Amino acid sequence: MFKKILIADDIDSINLGILSQLKKNDVSIDHVRYCDDAILKIKSAIRVDKAPYDLLISDLSFKPDHRIANLKSGEELISEARKEQPEIKVIAYSVDERKFRIKALFDALEINAFVSKGREGSVDLSNAIKSIYNSDEKYISPHLKHLLNDASVLEIDENDIEILQYLSKGFSQEETAKTLQELGKSSSSLSSIEKRVNKLKITFKAKNLAHLVSITKDMGLI
Repeated sequence: MFKKILIADDIDSINLGILSQLKKNDVSIDHVRYCDDAILKIKSAIRVDKAPYDLLISDLSFKPDHRIANLKSGEELISEARKEQPEIKVIAYSVDERKFRIKALFDALEINAFVSKGREGSVDLSNAIKSIYNSDEKYISPHLKHLLNDASVLEIDENDIEILQYLSKGFSQEETAKTLQELGKSSSSLSSIEKRVNKLKITFKAKNLAHLVSITKDMGLI
C-alpha cells in the first residue's frame, strides 16, 4: 500500500472511514486546502525530507478567497506535480464529470485515476487507491468507463470546446471569431470557426447550431 499520500481539497470531502483505514495501514496522510500549499509540500518532501509522496489525490475546483493563488485549479496542480515528480501516482477526485475535461486529464496530464464525488465516491476512491497501487492500469469510476472509448470525444480539442462555450452563451459565429481574435487566439478567423462548427455538426450528427449546442451540453462537454 502507498506509504505517503497528499490530499489537496478545499473541502473535507474524503470519507473519514477511508482515512482511518489507511492510517491503520501506517499510511502517512497530509491534507491541504490550497494548490500552492500542495506543490510546496511536494517540493519539500523531495528536497528536504528526502521522502517523496507516493500518491496525490486532488480535487479539480478550488473556491477562490482572500488569498492570492498562483495555482488555481487541480489541473494546474497536477501539471506542476508531474514536473516535480513525474512518477507520482495521481487521482483526480471531482464532481465535474464533463467528458472532455476527464479525457484531457488522462491524455494530457496522465493521471492514474478519476473518481467522481458521487454517492459511490468513497467506495470508488478506495477501489482506485488499491487498483493503481497494484497495477499500471488506469482507473475511472465505473459509470464513466464508457467515455474513454467515446469516438466523438476523441475528435474534439480545446479550441472546439472554447468555440462551443461562446456559442452556448448566444454569441454568433462572427462574434465568436471577433472575441477570439481580440484574445489573440490562433485559428480564430471566421472561416476557421465555420469549418470547425461544420465538422462538429457532422461528428455529433447535429441538424443545426442550436441542436449542436444542445447535444454537447447533454454530453457534458460544455
